[in-house]
Amino acid sequence: MTHPVRRALVASPTAPAQTAAADLRQSADWVDFDEADYVIALGGDGFMLQTLHRMLERRGGPAPVFGMNLGTVGFLMNEWRSYGLEDRLARAKPFRVTPLKMTATGIDGRVHTLPAINEVSLLRETRQTAKLEVLVNERIVLPELACDGILAATPAGSTAYNFSAQGPILPLGSALIALTPISPFRPRRWRGAILPDKARISIRVLDPGKRPVSAVADQREVRDVAQVDICMDRSRELTLMFDPEHALDDRITMEQFVA
Repeated sequence: MTHPVRRALVASPTAPAQTAAADLRQSADWVDFDEADYVIALGGDGFMLQTLHRMLERRGGPAPVFGMNLGTVGFLMNEWRSYGLEDRLARAKPFRVTPLKMTATGIDGRVHTLPAINEVSLLRETRQTAKLEVLVNERIVLPELACDGILAATPAGSTAYNFSAQGPILPLGSALIALTPISPFRPRRWRGAILPDKARISIRVLDPGKRPVSAVADQREVRDVAQVDICMDRSRELTLMFDPEHALDDRITMEQFVA
């Protein structure tokens, strides 16, 4: 005998999201986050990112997330409506997101492994320019990159920090990773690369004592790193649910033409 579909409701701490959550709680029965078959998230893109990271640590594994925008941009969210939720969930289309796995080794030898849904970025910690050695599939492709930093972005995250750093927008489902420098100084003409998502990226910090570098997986930072290894983590796939008319892939494509 199958059980009824169990849903959890989470909301950002902002006043609009909290007000909407109070209304929804009166209209249906909800369960705890760890027990839900589906999760409804109210807020903006930042809150969706927090919810997805929480989903990666959820007991029993990830569940699909249907977001409704009560933030600013709401790129990863559906339109907020207080009515018709049951029908929208029944008609919603799934979109799968594969996070990156960042393995950062500190100059002290400690190893930190963190997921990143949007991007992994390396950033200089001081006024000194970072100097990095870049490897792809264990092959040195840049012996020395002098820059403020570098980032690796997923298709879902390619319209965020990556795009602001002049990186390419990647179509959803393209099985690609954008490798984008941040304010590169040498080599002066290198503007990044587009790699297959099976690629294994390693970035070694040259002279980390004099030129310290931090590594950031979405919002979680590890300081004073010596090497960072990046790859797709297909064992931790996430699912976003969208209204059929949302057309996230079309929205990402059209971002390339926004003035």
